[in-house]
Amino acid sequence: MNDTRDRIVAAATAIVVEGLETRPSVRAVAARAGVGASTLRHHFPTQRELLETVWEKMLSDQYPDERIHDTSVPARERLLECLMNLLTPIGEGGQAREFWVQLLRSFEGIVSNTRTKSALADFSRGAGARVESWLDVLSAEGAVAPGDRSRQVLFLLTVIDGVAIGRAMPASGDLDRARERGVLEDAIDAVLTP
Repeated sequence: MNDTRDRIVAAATAIVVEGLETRPSVRAVAARAGVGASTLRHHFPTQRELLETVWEKMLSDQYPDERIHDTSVPARERLLECLMNLLTPIGEGGQAREFWVQLLRSFEGIVSNTRTKSALADFSRGAGARVESWLDVLSAEGAVAPGDRSRQVLFLLTVIDGVAIGRAMPASGDLDRARERGVLEDAIDAVLTP
């Protein structure tokens, strides 16, 4: 990447992370990056391209996945590590409950706020693309079972969502790391070749 493009992505990411705008405007991003709107449009002809790049950067920063390419580690273990990383920001116990409370509060205004709804859809697509990219890497190695890739991605994300919600339940004392790991291993076994 070049310096100007990096500055644009950094500016847009900062605006989203700081909660100033869920879908930052061209004007706001250009001003923060110290570039003109035409320069921003040169690098990102559409707002969607910019937002996809921002979400990918945020996901990469939040959920590093370099080890998915490390073929010295079994595919099952690499995918497990990546999926466990998706659970990290949720926390456990009270922290997980607070995470879900805040998330549900943010949903209250979604029906009337098209921009927030669209931003959440972008984030969801980004998470799906991330999981799909992991399966693509493993598929190239012959480690993914044949089948509908979009269903495999949805299945894994649904299991992650279930474990994440389980962490927030007060009576989930028996959902420890070992049991979580076991549930994720069962899900992984459903999408990988034996």
